[in-house]
Amino acid sequence: MKIFTSNQIHDIDQYTIEHEPIRSIDLMERAAKTLARAISEMWPTHTPIVTFAGPGNNGGDALAVSRLLAEQGYQISVYLFNINQKLSDDCSTNKQRIAESKRVKQFTEVTQEFDPPKLEAGMLVIDGLFGSGLTKPLAGGFASLVKYINQSAAKVVSIDMPSGLMTEDNTYNVRANIIKADTTLTLQHKKLSFLFQENQQFIGKLKVLDIRLSAEGIERTSAQYCILEENDIRPLLLSRDPFAHKGSMGNALIVAGTFGMAGAAVMAAKACYRAGAGKVTVHTPRKNNAIIQMAVPEAIVNLDHEETYVGNAIATEDFDAMAIGPGLGQVETTAIAMISQIRRATCPVVADADALNILANHRAWMQQLPKGIIMTPHPKEFDRMNGAPCADSYERLSKARNMAEHLEAYIILKGHYSALCMPDGSVMFNSTGNAGMATAGSGDVLTGIITGLLARGYRNADACMLGMYLHGLAGDIAAKELGEESLMATDIIRYLPKAFERLKD
Repeated sequence: MKIFTSNQIHDIDQYTIEHEPIRSIDLMERAAKTLARAISEMWPTHTPIVTFAGPGNNGGDALAVSRLLAEQGYQISVYLFNINQKLSDDCSTNKQRIAESKRVKQFTEVTQEFDPPKLEAGMLVIDGLFGSGLTKPLAGGFASLVKYINQSAAKVVSIDMPSGLMTEDNTYNVRANIIKADTTLTLQHKKLSFLFQENQQFIGKLKVLDIRLSAEGIERTSAQYCILEENDIRPLLLSRDPFAHKGSMGNALIVAGTFGMAGAAVMAAKACYRAGAGKVTVHTPRKNNAIIQMAVPEAIVNLDHEETYVGNAIATEDFDAMAIGPGLGQVETTAIAMISQIRRATCPVVADADALNILANHRAWMQQLPKGIIMTPHPKEFDRMNGAPCADSYERLSKARNMAEHLEAYIILKGHYSALCMPDGSVMFNSTGNAGMATAGSGDVLTGIITGLLARGYRNADACMLGMYLHGLAGDIAAKELGEESLMATDIIRYLPKAFERLKD
């Protein structure tokens, strides 16, 4: 699913109007019917409704929705804010229609003073003040109205966007002046700002409504951001040759596990095997030997010279993919061995966890990273790599995009919607996963999965997309059977076969 900017959304609307063809007022009516249907499915007709409509097309949507709900028997009061005596054409048309309606309980056009209605529990507020075209924070009377709505006990449903929230960048927004919706009914596509953690308090329950915008217009419009869905992932799967043997299914190297953190190496190795790798070698300190041999008997153990930490690099000519970092530790000897190991790699590399922390402490080394390297930081790890904390998720994503382009790397920003930043500047958001996966070891499992896919022969981009989708899907299947509270990282590995089977069905 593509994620469009506010300008692109406007262009697709225009393309639909010109090529369907359909008048803009009729397209608004079509959207309003879809919105009214969704609202009527969630709130019964005895629910008192108050609508706040702005002067633009978002306000026009709200007016049309209010009229349609009134015709269904809802008791509805409508306030249209026309402070500057300037309405959009379609908003003006819907103002006339609602003024002529005999079903609307009350219609008030606000041009100067405004005496707000009483908002109580059991009531519903339809927020149609501002939509995806907003470009600056709300201020003045609109900011006061937003605060008044937010402090009330009424439920709030926002049309397309919670008023005050901008479509992409809210870094410098005034968050006190954004509607806190209980439900957001967005039109056709999710907006970029919906994918960021700090904005969830404003969105509430999100529903995406299909208003039948031009499929051709959507297809023709290129998008920098996309959300990966099952139909995008299925074609990536490689078939398994019936005559395959372990040597033809890929040989992976896992460099991981300081003493006391051997579990990270174990989980990465197991996940690597579950992702289809033919052979997995674990390079780890000598004291981890018994642990690895017993926990992953399928793995080959290559012991470091040091007893409790990794202190030397090994040759990689015999390997098809390498992961480095899970539970590795950050002592200076390990740091030197880590950058040496990456520099001498002759295969695709996945860097995670302590490998990223070491790079953050030696930022000049980042210029030595091989092109195509895959890095999988969580937010704090990325901020350390970046050299300074980011103000919000949008800024962090922008910095990650820039870093991926500059280093010609693949950077997976882990989170609820993990974001894969590509060397070409595009971003792919993952749609699978759940809060139960917020548990120690989940990242080690993701590293192992991606490394296993690389060893199998997947291209770097495909291994990243398939890997994070499978990781989240296995977590979803596990959570369905075990519950989110009890989910452990090893459960993700255990349910990975079912995730593969789901995609093959």
